[in-house]
Amino acid sequence: MTHSLKNTAEDQAATAAPKPKKRKIFDGGFLVLVAMTLFAAIGVIAQKGLWRVVEIFGETIVFAVTLSPKILGGVFIAAAIPLLVSNDKIANMVGGERGIWGLGLAAFLGALMPGGPMMVYPLAAGFVVAGVDAGALVAFVTGWSLLNLNRTLIWEMSFLHADFVLLRLSISVILPIICGLAARKMFAEARA
Repeated sequence: MTHSLKNTAEDQAATAAPKPKKRKIFDGGFLVLVAMTLFAAIGVIAQKGLWRVVEIFGETIVFAVTLSPKILGGVFIAAAIPLLVSNDKIANMVGGERGIWGLGLAAFLGALMPGGPMMVYPLAAGFVVAGVDAGALVAFVTGWSLLNLNRTLIWEMSFLHADFVLLRLSISVILPIICGLAARKMFAEARA
């Protein structure tokens, strides 16, 4: 009985979620952002007055509150990916062993992704945790940036001529794969 309880505890520990890395709130990037924000606020005060800074601050708070649920959803999905899909399965789909086909699949998945950066970047971070290599990650984000079907169908096809949209897509379709290959090469050289 003790042996089976020990195995169960070991099994649970093996399948438990990895402990997240401790992240700093006040890092160098945050300090640069604070400095740039203060500089911009001083400029607005000098040109438009203090009241305009207060208005901008209020608009920013409303925007952040509106955006927060989307960011939280994206971060939750990103955290769930490594728990729902095994690293081996992801590596078999888009890993370095899959070559150009893996990069093409990553770019295709990026092109299919609806939503904006608040969804895509947390999802990309989840892929990193799940073991996606740098090339596939670059192909995914580049596919989303250049080939996004949602943006292409709703916005580009609505405002631009179809010939132009098809020309842009035909020129852009190979770029996620080229960028993914370049990322794989750069990371391979950095590790050597």
